[in-house]
Amino acid sequence: STAEKPILLNNITDAEAFISGVEVAVIGFFQVCSLHLPCASCEPCPTLMGAWGWMWYKHLPKAAPVPKGAGADRRVEGLGVFACLQVDNDRRDLDMNSEDVDAKKMIRFIRMNELRLVTEYNPVTAVGVMQSSLQFNLLLITDKMSPKHPERMRKYRAAAELFKGKILFILVDSNLKSNERTVSFFKLKKSQLPALAIFHTPDEEQDVLTLDEVSVERVQDFCNRFLQ
Repeated sequence: STAEKPILLNNITDAEAFISGVEVAVIGFFQVCSLHLPCASCEPCPTLMGAWGWMWYKHLPKAAPVPKGAGADRRVEGLGVFACLQVDNDRRDLDMNSEDVDAKKMIRFIRMNELRLVTEYNPVTAVGVMQSSLQFNLLLITDKMSPKHPERMRKYRAAAELFKGKILFILVDSNLKSNERTVSFFKLKKSQLPALAIFHTPDEEQDVLTLDEVSVERVQDFCNRFLQ
């Protein structure tokens, strides 16, 4: 009862404003009787409510566009959910017409596609990283506990803006035990961090750059040299 409610998107302008204001937008499209008036015959869809409950917990933006002239019989037609990824301007749809789709599968779909301008690598986002349409991955391997981390991330995100749609920018926290294999894969030691590692997925070509400090210029130059 105290949870934040979904934002209602009544037109294309509302939807564009919502998507442009966040890194990942999760939107559900469905036909339903008016949500603005109480209706004794309406029961909340357990699939949508289950997924929205999870998104409230995760503090993810969420919205429910309600088309004009929706049927008053609470009949759902063409129900769908998609994650709009600002990383590569991609849109990933989840087909909700299938009877075997439930809240658990919807949440899994959102978690797999929850890639941001800079995606922190962990066991949850790993699936989405692997399935990204981008063939170039840039990793910033660094200590998140460092007092310099916020400034490093500010510059790293600024550089990521320059390579939207070309390179997937990833943050790897060197403090996490689960990331030790990633660090060793690039033949790095903790004493050499922070470092940048770029990877081309089709042929596994890679390059590594150790740095004292992260700067937009150094990240940009490193990426451009590898792309060329």
